Amino acid sequence: MNRVLTVHDLIVAGAALAAGVVGGLLLRGALRWLAKHARRTRWSGDDVIVDALRSVVPWAAICGGLAAAAAALPLTETVGHHVNLTLTVLLILVVTFTAARVITGLVRSLAQSRSGVAGSATIFANITRIVVLAMGVLVVLQTMGISITPLLTALGVGGLAVALALQDTLANLFAGVHVLASKTVQPGDYIRLSSGEEGYVVDINWRNTVVRQLSNNLVIIPNIQLSGTNMTNFTRPEQQLSILVQVGVGYDSDLEHVERVTLEVVKEVMTDVSGALPDHEPAVRFHTFGDSRIGFTVILGVGEFSDQYRIKHEFIKRLHKRYRDEGIRIPAPTRTVALQQSDGIAIPHQRGTSGLMP
Repeated sequence: MNRVLTVHDLIVAGAALAAGVVGGLLLRGALRWLAKHARRTRWSGDDVIVDALRSVVPWAAICGGLAAAAAALPLTETVGHHVNLTLTVLLILVVTFTAARVITGLVRSLAQSRSGVAGSATIFANITRIVVLAMGVLVVLQTMGISITPLLTALGVGGLAVALALQDTLANLFAGVHVLASKTVQPGDYIRLSSGEEGYVVDINWRNTVVRQLSNNLVIIPNIQLSGTNMTNFTRPEQQLSILVQVGVGYDSDLEHVERVTLEVVKEVMTDVSGALPDHEPAVRFHTFGDSRIGFTVILGVGEFSDQYRIKHEFIKRLHKRYRDEGIRIPAPTRTVALQQSDGIAIPHQRGTSGLMP
């Protein structure tokens, strides 16, 4: 010490520390009040900023109080240097973690506010967080007097070895970034791969893509496989889609009557069933003279992929009931089969849906 510690020094140091603590509490309360007003705005970025400031500002006030208390005490030059260095490193770490939190939140908020950008994909948030934390660690090392030039050189040389050892991981990382940047697949899309996997994309992270099937099971697909396979996206370019239902009626049917009745059922289903499109223009297209029926296609409109099963279910039930009420016949396939007996006489049998009929 340069001089003797006195009671006055302790009182001043205690007052400085208490002022820092009280100031931190007051600032935290003010930021809590500000956070309530930030939630009322349409932009979610201000919520992220205020929430992060609630962590860094009180700690900064406390660090300031500790620094003032240390300055008031008769510390030696070496001790004072170490105290200031410790407080500086602590403040840098707090600011680094807060900056990582703020920037990551802003990236996620920006992604959610723009169409065609992966709002819930964690890959961008993870990359952003890692970059900010790495920069903060380098600043801490530089502040502590540790030269980071040899470290960067070693990281550059070691990075080549790590890249060779983690080829698959890096391939999946860049494949995920490519998929998101090209906007071909985003979380929430319903996709089907040529290998048979299908479902809603839940998340695209640094290594794989998580797909939730309609059975509520999760399928984990490596990003490299997702980017290198044939894939159908049922959500893009728009979520609404048309589905085809194949129907057939007997040759003795009045096709004008069949078309009119079918269109009425389509309009009824489009209006009543949840997930259907009331504004969908119903369409019936005859296309085939079959063996026992005239085939045609009914085109239905659905809001999104999983709605089609419920809409098909209701349409087939209502169409079958309406055809029965209108006397429209849906014939079963029939075949005439000749059975050769030992005496050479062929006996014809007619095969129906219930089997052989003599």
